[in-house]
Amino acid sequence: MDIDFSEYRLRCQLRGHDDDVRGICVCDNIGIATSSRDRTIRFWSLDQTNNSAYTSSKILLGHTSFVGPLAWVSPNEQFSEGALISGGMDTLVLVWDLATGEKVQTLKGHKMQVTGITLDGSDIVSSSVDCVVITLRRWKGEHQIEVWEAHKAPIQAVRTLPSGELITGSSDTTIKLWKGSKCAHTFAGHTDTVRGLAIMPGLGILSASHDGLWALTGQVLMEMVGHTSIVYSVDAHKSGLVISGSEDGSAKIWKDGVCVQSIEHPGCVWDVKFLENGDIVTACSDGVARVWTVHQDKIADTAELEAYTSLISQHKLSSKRVGGLKLEELPGLEALQVPGTKDGQTMVVREGDNGVAYAWNMKEQMWDKIGEVVDGPDSGMKRSVLNGVQYDYVFDVDIGDGEPIRKLPYNRSDNAYDTADKWLLEENLPLSYRQQVVEFILQNSGQKDFILDSSFRDPYTGCKYFIRSKDCLFQASAYVPGQPSKSAQFDGILKKITEFNNALRTDPDQQSLLLSEAEMLRLNAIAKILKDTSHYHTSRFSDEDISLLLKLLKSWPVSMMFPVIDVLRMVILHPDGSAVLKHANDENDIFMELIQKVTSSALAPNFLTSIRAVVNLFKNSGYHLWLQNRRVQIFDAFASCYSSTNKNVQVSYSTLVLNYAVLLIEKKDEEGQAHVLSAALEIAEGESLEVDAKFRALVAIGSLMLEGLVKKIALDFDVGSIAKVAKASKDSKMIGIASSCKEFDSINTCSQEN
Repeated sequence: MDIDFSEYRLRCQLRGHDDDVRGICVCDNIGIATSSRDRTIRFWSLDQTNNSAYTSSKILLGHTSFVGPLAWVSPNEQFSEGALISGGMDTLVLVWDLATGEKVQTLKGHKMQVTGITLDGSDIVSSSVDCVVITLRRWKGEHQIEVWEAHKAPIQAVRTLPSGELITGSSDTTIKLWKGSKCAHTFAGHTDTVRGLAIMPGLGILSASHDGLWALTGQVLMEMVGHTSIVYSVDAHKSGLVISGSEDGSAKIWKDGVCVQSIEHPGCVWDVKFLENGDIVTACSDGVARVWTVHQDKIADTAELEAYTSLISQHKLSSKRVGGLKLEELPGLEALQVPGTKDGQTMVVREGDNGVAYAWNMKEQMWDKIGEVVDGPDSGMKRSVLNGVQYDYVFDVDIGDGEPIRKLPYNRSDNAYDTADKWLLEENLPLSYRQQVVEFILQNSGQKDFILDSSFRDPYTGCKYFIRSKDCLFQASAYVPGQPSKSAQFDGILKKITEFNNALRTDPDQQSLLLSEAEMLRLNAIAKILKDTSHYHTSRFSDEDISLLLKLLKSWPVSMMFPVIDVLRMVILHPDGSAVLKHANDENDIFMELIQKVTSSALAPNFLTSIRAVVNLFKNSGYHLWLQNRRVQIFDAFASCYSSTNKNVQVSYSTLVLNYAVLLIEKKDEEGQAHVLSAALEIAEGESLEVDAKFRALVAIGSLMLEGLVKKIALDFDVGSIAKVAKASKDSKMIGIASSCKEFDSINTCSQEN
């Protein structure tokens, strides 16, 4: 059906989601499906009393994290009313029978977030941001029948062409055409991540990227320029119209490569789709999906149109401040003509109605675009200025001993522990002041009595806890530092290694251990790779890099090892570093050798850094078997840590226990779970232990009680009495976890009955 272009106007708004609407699926003429960060999928049917509106007729519940891509299966013998296929952050692909609203298949195999789903005949093909080996997976029913490595970086989209071939778009900036599992062609030319793909009827492929919007066949046919930020999605209609959605808060309509209309939204437009009749559906970060039409008889009534216009006006008004700065006070694009003075220097400039951040790339001598700056809560508060930069607070800190007053800048959105670490390093102050600085920040910013919630990130380790379901299952992800590669952190580490190297120079017996100038330069190169987190998917370590690191770990005095271990724990988080280290560990078990070496001494910095290095291994599933097999040795090596006088060591050890609890629940390892339960109870019973350490121990116990295999064993360990002590604690976090987990109450009941 050809349609002449005329302006699209609001038809209706699909309200019901509690968070960003991330995906849209047009289900023939039956209805519309939407996915959301709120972990749900909603199916919207035409309103029987108003043919311009849709109503939410089904809510599909089953994903444990936010839901992204969707695909539609038309009604057939198996699914009388059709089926939906969904992919989520929880790594699962789920198949839903629309007639019942129930999930009928769970497809497990991906290691990380599922980013794309398409049907190839009756087979399902899914893509993911799986690390190390980036895969496409083919499923027949619930069985995975084919897996192949498709790109060198996360796959962001996959589509099936009318010819039956597949196309994929990736963070490696390429688009690939697949015949079966063989790559028939690679389209290169984008300079940034390819986020979305669509079929342009009778013409070719549409691609949406961080660097813009393309139409291509064997070569680029046209480039559609107009968005001012990341383009996340694109779709085409047989009329020749194209629709795109962007982080800049607009959905743009294109005809013959020219933008003919821009539809403003009160947030990021994550997805866009055409309906058969030419109407458009958009998914927005404000939690609302909207339908737009050119058909006069379907346009929303005047009151709804006026309400939406008012909503956009209010959104614009609230957006006029950028990062706490007035938009009109920001410099224009001409400011980018002036070179920066140091690598990583940032600048916010005005681009139209937006503030956009740039960072100075010293090597390339150019400003790299970071992205649009948006405000968070409290952005209208009066802000303090230090060295030309605005902060929520700039504290005067008197450290005594005749020292001058120091200025400590802080933003409420920052992690107080990260701020403390950076400030202590910059001011060349002992890291032993860390806890005092954090408490000072929290007290003086009004956050002293904070309550742990679902978005809390562990201040010592970055570990994120969440509470799921009414049964109160406590879980934790592996230790991932919030910002492992901050320049200040690496500068401090390299400074300490240099200090130790100079100390070796003065000892005639140890001069053979000295690092040469070339080796110091190589350490700086390693640090540079680790600092550049935005290129983790493409950066690589040389064999010499890893060899140098292992040489230091094997040869340097134990008392000097902790800054080297600090580098190791961050290399573990890098995809390439993790893979290279795994190969070395498979051959020589270097991690166990290191653990035994550093725990032979009683140095707290060694314990702290080595525990954190081990906990980082939980992030990569490739190490899970090693962690499971070495459980007894690892706990034996670190057994004394729970009673250490160093609070950071206590907390890190309890984080190790917590990660082991999660891993061994997944592995259904009953013997291992009993071991971890015992270790967790030892921490929980400790009289002089840090509250945060006890808290993590209770989280581990709660997880084991609900999903583990050791509930009966817990009776022998008298878990109930531990819960009672926790409830009597003066700490709100301890009281909360002990009171809210029903499993503790059931243990109490069983104890009384026996």
